[in-house]
Amino acid sequence: MLSENIKAIRKSKGLSQEELAIKLNVVRQTISKWERGLSVPDSDMLISISEVLETPVSTLLGETVIESKVDDLKAISEKLEIINLQLAQRKTTRRKILHWLLISLCTVIVTISAVLIVLNSPYLGWNYNDPETTVIGVIFHAFEWLFVRLAPIILIGAIVGIFLTRKKV
Repeated sequence: MLSENIKAIRKSKGLSQEELAIKLNVVRQTISKWERGLSVPDSDMLISISEVLETPVSTLLGETVIESKVDDLKAISEKLEIINLQLAQRKTTRRKILHWLLISLCTVIVTISAVLIVLNSPYLGWNYNDPETTVIGVIFHAFEWLFVRLAPIILIGAIVGIFLTRKKV
């Protein structure tokens, strides 16, 4: 049991027999004999082994230590790869959605601008004696006034956004 535990813990720490032997100031053949069960380290050496392997002596003497299997690590790395692919796909999807929203915003701004140019502020010729006409005219004028001032800024920002979110080749 001790021999199996020394070997399993040494491997889980990524140490070769030679490296462990150097840290314990013994020859590699001594480590090999311990791991094959041909000899047993004395109590002082057992304490040194536990310190080097950062494992309690009770674990070295106790039940069999299960080695971390390569298959477990492979399964974990495959799951991480799948998660990374999903995150990359989600990021790409968000970028595409934002890109098309910005294109739509530019289209809406250009369309509204064209409509306002064609209409040529018709509210200026209205008869404002009727209160309802006055309210509609003021709302139309306020919209036009805000749109003319904000649309260029929003349009420039949207165009910059379109270039920043385009698909990189």
